Amino acid sequence: MMKPLTAILIGAGARGARSYAPYALDYPHELKFVAVAEKDEERRQNFAKQHRIEAANCYDSWTKLLQEPRIADIAVICTQDRMHYEPTLQALEKKYHVLLEKPMSPDPAECIRMEEAARKNDRLLTICHVLRYTPFWSAIKRILTEGRIGKIASVQLNENVGYWHMAHSFVRGNWRNSDDSSPMILAKSCHDMDVLSWLMDEPCVRVSSFGSLMHFHSGNAPAGAPSHCIDGCPAETSCPYYAPRFYLGEGKDWAKHFTQELTREKIVQGLKETDYGRCVYQSDNNVVDHQVVNLEFAGGATAMFSMCGFTRHQERRIQIMGTRGELRGEDGRLVWMDFLTHEEHTIDIPEQSSGHGGGDSGIVRSFLREVRQYDGKESLTSAAASVRSHLLAFAAEQSRLNNGAPVEIDSYYRQLVGK
Repeated sequence: MMKPLTAILIGAGARGARSYAPYALDYPHELKFVAVAEKDEERRQNFAKQHRIEAANCYDSWTKLLQEPRIADIAVICTQDRMHYEPTLQALEKKYHVLLEKPMSPDPAECIRMEEAARKNDRLLTICHVLRYTPFWSAIKRILTEGRIGKIASVQLNENVGYWHMAHSFVRGNWRNSDDSSPMILAKSCHDMDVLSWLMDEPCVRVSSFGSLMHFHSGNAPAGAPSHCIDGCPAETSCPYYAPRFYLGEGKDWAKHFTQELTREKIVQGLKETDYGRCVYQSDNNVVDHQVVNLEFAGGATAMFSMCGFTRHQERRIQIMGTRGELRGEDGRLVWMDFLTHEEHTIDIPEQSSGHGGGDSGIVRSFLREVRQYDGKESLTSAAASVRSHLLAFAAEQSRLNNGAPVEIDSYYRQLVGK
């Protein structure tokens, strides 16, 4: 019988505890968590209880856990963006294979050093670009690889963030301020830079970008609005971002980000005491609420990416235009059209049970297989692959901050590594 691989979890928040770790509960013959590091005591205890981790292997900081000799095969690291670099380097030096939540780091130089550390220590460093592991995006890649639409000429990819998700994560939540986390193009859209790089399968040579924080700032606050919505906001009935309506209604499950008990009393308390109850026009957010990125690839193809926080639904839509056909994808459906025969082929992707369209469980399954079979080869979303797509995000942000001036990727990379 196959012996399960063992893992430690660093950061037992939403992504670590609820997106990746459940794989061990569903497939205990493949994976077992044996230690956890999490500063929040309630989260730490809940995770330990769920995975039957003994008290001696529960730590309130990752530094204490990684001071110990290696106790598992794998380290799953899901701390906040600016807390990825140090634990990743130390875990690799301890000879853990590492599964790291995206983005690698808000610092491009740190990303490059993390890639080098994985190579030096001969260990896998896989970044959680989960889209590549979904049936939807895998089917798109297969159609392109088979040459069904010829050579790609142009791609349009829209990431519709959703007005409620924008308010939750990027105005009130952990990714609202790039000084504490990452710029929006990295925190939310490094998935998109990665999937574009993967689908094109050739180097991007030039990037430009425009975008701004147009709406979620003090200049648009309703007259008389308090700092927290629940404290008698006069715009309660007219504001689509009124926090109590969301967290006590359709967004109740998202209240887990500020309370483990989803009772009315605990949610109301959180709306009074935490940032998730703040007026969206009076937060300390600074990330953009809409952005476009233009990319030119080595073979002459172009791509246009648009991220917007002002949509009703949270979704991605893609249109790929080739020399022999066209491919469109959205809402779990792909349609590719042949220019010669005028045939239209539709592929319906079944609804997936795990998050990100099946990508959350898909990446864990793939990573475990790669660890078992490790022979020095890189994984599908290795640090090396991720650095390339991260550079597109960093370059796009540099362009945006420089009035949309194009950034040459090769020269940008040489500047980073000092060559």
